Amino acid sequence: MGGSSEIQQTEASEAGSLAICLVSGGMDSCVTAAIPRVENAGLAFLHVSYGQRTEDRERRAFADLAKHFGVEKRLNPSIEYLKSMGGSSLTDERIDVAEANLAARSIPSSYVPFRNSHLLAIATSWAEVIGASRIYIGAVAEDSSGYPDCRPEFYEAFQQVIDVGTKPDTNIEIVTPVINLRKSEIIKRGLELNAPLDLTWSCYQAQDLACGRCDSCALRLRAFAAAGVVDPIKYA
Repeated sequence: MGGSSEIQQTEASEAGSLAICLVSGGMDSCVTAAIPRVENAGLAFLHVSYGQRTEDRERRAFADLAKHFGVEKRLNPSIEYLKSMGGSSLTDERIDVAEANLAARSIPSSYVPFRNSHLLAIATSWAEVIGASRIYIGAVAEDSSGYPDCRPEFYEAFQQVIDVGTKPDTNIEIVTPVINLRKSEIIKRGLELNAPLDLTWSCYQAQDLACGRCDSCALRLRAFAAAGVVDPIKYA
């Protein structure tokens, strides 16, 4: 067992293999979702609601992506306790969503403490239940907001947790196919895979028109400009 950190397509889909893909509804998860369709015989989509500001819009993007990819096996659990804890501008309305500062080195207020560990734990539990052998997640280490739970070493460590904490006959691999790509490269990869980027949602605070001012919007706009492609979603 062991995590994969590069885009690579298997020689052929493993017979009977089933994968779970974490789908937030954003651009990175959309492109990531297009990859396991080639590498696995079956695919399930997982979207976790945690009380984020744009929860309704993200859930709609998730449903649209699932429909586009023809994925019927879906799970959308809620872990509202992250909102109750607060500590992030995504979940605590007392904390303003900051204007983008892409030159900043500090971790932004939008970081939801240890969030990805909760998502992976849910995915691992579901994988054991349905017999999935891979968990795909669209984490990006570089060219992102610097979240500590998006680094390769985090996923390597969590892989060990899965290996130790599941049944002896369980074999579940974390796959992070875009983790070493810049966001402009992810866009190009998405275009190669015909990923429906127009169905995605990245904004941290708006649900009708993307604000264009938060970190996520700024990173997305910069990536599309670098890729030489027009962003298909609308901004305020």
